[in-house]
Amino acid sequence: MVAKADINFQKDLFEAATNMRGSVAPADYKHYVLPLIFLRYLSNRYEMRKEEIDSLVKDPKSDWYASDEETQQVIKEDPDMYMSENVYVVPEESRWNYILRNAKQPNIKEILDSAMKRLEEENPDLEGMMPRIFQGSNLPTENVSGLIEIFSRDIFSTRDERSVDVLGRVYEYFISEFASTEGQRGGEFYTPYSVVSLLVRMLEPIKGTVFDPACGSGGMFIQSEEYSPRRHELSFYGQENVTTTARLGKMNVLLHGLNADMRLGNSLLDDKFPDLKADYVIANPPFNQDGWGADRISSEDPRLVGPITDSNANYMWMQHFFHHLNDTGSAGYVMANGAMTTNQRGEKPVREWFVNNGYIDCIVALPEKLFLSTGIPCCLFFLSKNRDGKGNYRERQKEILFIDARHKGSLVSRKQRALAEEEIEEISKIYHDFKFEEVKVEDIPGFCKVVTQDEVKNNDYKLSPGIYVGAEELEDDGEPFEEKMEKLRTKLIDQFSESNRLQEKIKKNLEELT
Repeated sequence: MVAKADINFQKDLFEAATNMRGSVAPADYKHYVLPLIFLRYLSNRYEMRKEEIDSLVKDPKSDWYASDEETQQVIKEDPDMYMSENVYVVPEESRWNYILRNAKQPNIKEILDSAMKRLEEENPDLEGMMPRIFQGSNLPTENVSGLIEIFSRDIFSTRDERSVDVLGRVYEYFISEFASTEGQRGGEFYTPYSVVSLLVRMLEPIKGTVFDPACGSGGMFIQSEEYSPRRHELSFYGQENVTTTARLGKMNVLLHGLNADMRLGNSLLDDKFPDLKADYVIANPPFNQDGWGADRISSEDPRLVGPITDSNANYMWMQHFFHHLNDTGSAGYVMANGAMTTNQRGEKPVREWFVNNGYIDCIVALPEKLFLSTGIPCCLFFLSKNRDGKGNYRERQKEILFIDARHKGSLVSRKQRALAEEEIEEISKIYHDFKFEEVKVEDIPGFCKVVTQDEVKNNDYKLSPGIYVGAEELEDDGEPFEEKMEKLRTKLIDQFSESNRLQEKIKKNLEELT
């Protein structure tokens, strides 16, 4: 097995690509760059598979061996030889070598649109994924040529066995960087890596069905597959409401070797998977949607366990997630902090229902600035149908785990924080122990606590971890209070004196300049 490629050049690559943006709006530029990476990926896989088939038909020990060139050619052109290995057939005019040869032609934008069209015609599975937007764009021809040259570097060549892995990781890096530069709009299609990692580590998707009804660029699926110890024991289903975002997501999962069933549509108003019951639901839905169409939901809708309100879709999302869990399934999702304590008539009764029926498993309060789309602090909700002890889990139906992680994370830029690997491991381990271990999870003041259902009811069904975990215990250094205060007073007086001295020095320097 080939080790994951070292792609430390990815930042330089992104900067080189964005320097060629020309007159295209920043938020739209990704729709030109990312399909080029995908086109390069499809072409590479096709060329590599073509070389394999060429070897097979010439090898007397192979089942596909053919002694005459005519039969060899028939086998090499058989689409099933490619599709059987999940490789798409790439027509001549869509192959990267052809694109590169014509990169400096004045009609290169037309050539790219034609390449995208031919790919879809040859592979119906790709319908709607290959945008024909180059010819009608304001992107300068020389900039398009420059992008093609960037993605023609040796590291992306079929001669380098790492190229397929590199392209997948470069695509994902570009998605995150485009989201970062777009700020709030970027958060609509991308959930930060550390947040997805925490959700996945806490849910532990090993095998079974994973459902994300707000799947964006598909990051939840990719990290779930990477977490699972054995490849291809998870099946993925997703729904996305924005056409361009759905296209990016489908490309992303294919670039990572996943076959996810991702469908376009509004999950709350047009559920494309009405009968799906999943082992895991994992999502980062849009927060605080008002006017989302509650009047179009029938009172007989099987997803409903309580009322809904058009002023906020948060608890409709929760009912949607819960509906799609199987008898032992668990859901982990991002939610606005207000959902933990809201008293709205269309929301609080649903929260009460989840608590009273023993489905709230864990609540995690997150630090601020984790998300690109909002500076508002958010939280994680975990619902579970295995709290009665089904599926080798511990019986914990009368308990709820609260984790206050608001003090976790560190700034990775002026506007954004991220959780460190050890923090993700610490939080997820506490939840694992709560779900599986007979040993009681130890309360850590200011951080985590297991609380009874009755205690939550007595607190008006409020689910904010800060209510329950208390304040962090401060370590006593043993120094008497009077002595400590005297030291602090002396230090403050010294600092005042130093401040006065520096002010006088600055005044003197200014006088000498005038």
